Amino acid sequence: MGRRRPVSWRHRARYVFDRTLARSTGALLGWLAACCLAIVVPVSTLLVWTDPRAPRSLSERLVAVWRTSAETLRLGGVTGAPLRMLLSVCLGLIALLCVSTLVGVITTGLGDRLEELRRGRSRVLEKGHAVVLGWSDQVFTVVGEMVISQAGRVRGAVAVLADRDSTVMASDLNAALGVTRAVRVVCRTGEPTDPAALALLTLAAAHCVLVLPGDDDDADAEVVRVLLALQALLGAGAGPPVVAAVRDERFLTAARLAAGTRGVVLDVESTTARLLVQAARHPGLVRALRDLLDLTGAEFHVVHAPEALGLTFAEISLRYEEACAVGYLTDDGRVLLTPASSVRHRPGDRLIVVARDDRQPVPKREGTAVDPTVMAGPRDGQRSPSKMLLLGWNRRAPLVVDLLRRTAQPGSHLHVVTGFGDGSVTAGAMGPADDERVAVSYHVGEPIRPGTLRALDLFGYDTVIALGPDAGPHRARPDDQLLLTLLYLRAVEEETEQTLPVVAELTDHRSLALAPLGPEGDAVVRGELTSLVMTRIAQNTGMAAVFEEFFAARGGALALRPASHYVLPGRVASFATVVASALRRGECAIGYRVHDARTPRREADVRLAPGKAERRVWSSSDEILVVTPPDAGTRHPGTAPDERPVRPDMLPEARRGTKDRPARGLAPE
Repeated sequence: MGRRRPVSWRHRARYVFDRTLARSTGALLGWLAACCLAIVVPVSTLLVWTDPRAPRSLSERLVAVWRTSAETLRLGGVTGAPLRMLLSVCLGLIALLCVSTLVGVITTGLGDRLEELRRGRSRVLEKGHAVVLGWSDQVFTVVGEMVISQAGRVRGAVAVLADRDSTVMASDLNAALGVTRAVRVVCRTGEPTDPAALALLTLAAAHCVLVLPGDDDDADAEVVRVLLALQALLGAGAGPPVVAAVRDERFLTAARLAAGTRGVVLDVESTTARLLVQAARHPGLVRALRDLLDLTGAEFHVVHAPEALGLTFAEISLRYEEACAVGYLTDDGRVLLTPASSVRHRPGDRLIVVARDDRQPVPKREGTAVDPTVMAGPRDGQRSPSKMLLLGWNRRAPLVVDLLRRTAQPGSHLHVVTGFGDGSVTAGAMGPADDERVAVSYHVGEPIRPGTLRALDLFGYDTVIALGPDAGPHRARPDDQLLLTLLYLRAVEEETEQTLPVVAELTDHRSLALAPLGPEGDAVVRGELTSLVMTRIAQNTGMAAVFEEFFAARGGALALRPASHYVLPGRVASFATVVASALRRGECAIGYRVHDARTPRREADVRLAPGKAERRVWSSSDEILVVTPPDAGTRHPGTAPDERPVRPDMLPEARRGTKDRPARGLAPE
């Protein structure tokens, strides 16, 4: 055993000092007093002895040292008898203790308040504010749209409650949204399923409540719990309107029951699948849908139009200069999109228009002049069979396959290429199709491998739909595989100098800027469209019936068609002439897009609700955005041609089982 090394005096002194400090607060105060005296008294003595005007006697110099030290320590400079000086010291110490205590109380109180604010546990005292519950990739779209909607209020505010640190949420939202001007974005930390946490948001005074599904596997069950918590806090049928979304259709009915009569619940998965199929059929339609659903520019509105009473739909369509009529919302809640031109506006009906604001449109006494000589002749609307390629597999793939089966023309072919671990199923496991119009074949292969893609006749397909895997614990970024697939497809395009009509489904909106898409490629961000629909319904619950008919009942009512279908190419015509020509086909023209060969279709702007009197030369490459009439193959079973479901608060999937569910595809062109 080696000889122990002696401990230095410095370590011993430090140990004694640390042990003394650990005893109590009084020991700490004693050390502070001793340190102050050890510094102040010698320095004061040095100041007195070096002062040429200092007294000569020792007693007077000691008194001067006392006064200097007392002034430094704020103890007072009382001299005289020792008892008198001691009392002065006591008063000074008491004053110092009181001031120190007051400073400590204020500091502690401010610290606790700042910590409470950082934790996001203070109450939100607002009125007419928008409330967002939950956190996911959709939150940036939803909060951004809510900020726009609150901008017109005197004290606009958006409150966000999620089980995350409030400072982190505020930082993320500020980075994504930037300056929100007069609208305050308030973040609070708490479980949205806890009624006590919900009480912090003053929900009874809110304008609307939006419930977002999370990104984990239990997200839909969490949405149901949040809706139940709202009902427990506000009561059944009370409070502001609630708009929620679920990812799994199995939770749709339960969520709607929990939401009650004032709630609207949307299905993210089926809406995304419909958008994918629509984008595959009409390149560039995703941009048009975003423009039509966001709160900037022109969008859908339901307005009262008493001056249109008794007029036919054709007369109404041409009399409104700055609004495009697309249908009626009847007094019993039925939605009539693209009604027949001869259908008249009846008492109690409201007009569904595409306009730049929700103000009542002003009609002209006479409609804008129409030039029948430049209208295109009738066309055969029958589409030819198509050949489609589906790369990858996830939870939405069966919905996509089902939509393609229901809406494709007889003789069409769908080729599905999936990997071993994608969870895909065989044709027999999926069940037979409703008819034999589409032949579905399967091929096992990894789409992220260049050899798999090069073995396919890629340019022999009319449409290529690329899907990424579902998010999971082992896939922190599920878009990575899809980006690899798109990268290989883009390489094939560059090698062959040909274009591929590719539509990709992305999970993260940040991946949109990274996606290597070709000129004819486009991408759909999962949940983005549903977020926009949620914000529109939150502003006006009457829009729920319109969007139900627009997306669910019809399976998608928008289409981009060549301008040559409506007016002769190379001729000058007003937009009113385009509207009149579209009415002949049973469609409603709501905008147009000028095709520029240098601009990809996905980036080309669509001019919505242009003036009817606007005249221009229409080329064969221009496209018209129209609302299409319903097709017999996509109607609800048992409904007449002009009938619509009466329940606007429930989508078709909640009213029927799987076997008798109506077709959810696009109307054939």
